[in-house]
Amino acid sequence: MKSIFLLFLLVSSTLPAATGSGSSKTVILDENGVKNLRIETQVIEETTFEKSLFALGEIEIYPGRRAVISSRVPGRALEVYIKNDHPIEKGQTAILVESRQPGNPPPSIALPSPISGLVSETHIAPGEPVDPEKVLAEVLDLSEVYAIARVPQHLAGQLRQGQTARISVSAVPGRTFDAELEHLGAMADAGSDTVEAAFHVNNPDFALRPGMRAEFSIVVGKKEGVFSIPRTALQGDASNRFVYVRDFEIPNAFVKTPVVVGSMNASSAEIVSGLLPADEIVTRGAYSLAFAGAGTLSLKEALDAAHGHEHAEDGSELPQQTKTPSETAQETEPSRFWMFVSGGLFVLLVIVASRRKGRHAE
Repeated sequence: MKSIFLLFLLVSSTLPAATGSGSSKTVILDENGVKNLRIETQVIEETTFEKSLFALGEIEIYPGRRAVISSRVPGRALEVYIKNDHPIEKGQTAILVESRQPGNPPPSIALPSPISGLVSETHIAPGEPVDPEKVLAEVLDLSEVYAIARVPQHLAGQLRQGQTARISVSAVPGRTFDAELEHLGAMADAGSDTVEAAFHVNNPDFALRPGMRAEFSIVVGKKEGVFSIPRTALQGDASNRFVYVRDFEIPNAFVKTPVVVGSMNASSAEIVSGLLPADEIVTRGAYSLAFAGAGTLSLKEALDAAHGHEHAEDGSELPQQTKTPSETAQETEPSRFWMFVSGGLFVLLVIVASRRKGRHAE
């Protein structure tokens, strides 16, 4: 009997195990599920990855873009033509002053704006006295501004003049401003442990205003020919990073795929391993997929729809009623094999039974 048991184990070990087409890491949705989760995908490809550092700061007036309006002679204001936050052109009369010099009427002096820009401050009203030492108004040219980043001292050594930055301001949503690093501060701020990095920003529509808070993504290096994905696609914690990849066969199915992450910047992450060219990753809705479970379709239903025939509940293949000649030939060989094995086992059983019967007869 031991020989028969060993023979059975040997034969069983040579047969291939049934495998399913799905995985517990596969999330399957229907079309409504994809729409409700607002799933968006992107095919990954080799690109240039920018290594960057993040800093906070604010918008300031660019040097030489601030001017004041004042009078050389004393008198009183006859007319004030300017209003705060309103534009004025260079040479346009801002204030009309009546001089204290003798005359009937006393001579008047028109005070023009020295630059074009926005009136930021007005310190005079009609009828008020005018003193040569008094600033009557202030005008700002905001067509160019400074974006000042406060970079931590331990990162400041990576900065070089001419490096670029992408600057975003919460007061101007949906826009980024590209600028070049013009200079680093001559002295560090010991209180905040930072170094000033000043970026010259063109601002033709005056969208940026002094005092606005800004976020900086400063490019300090580049890597060519690497895979990078949006950070919104990256899920998990630092020790267990993964993304969702669209299944090639099953419609509306997404496979949870572990990845190894390299460098990261404000918007992207470098993928060292785990993804292949042409993989289509989920860039929006990935976080929601983790809570979607198996979705509204079972693995069986999804495979049936994808392959056009029935599957078992675990996703494995079921025997088909109609077989092609090649499939029939493939199935015939195992059937013949088992026929011979069964016959051999039967013969062995007969031999063993006969020997036992002979021993009892003796």
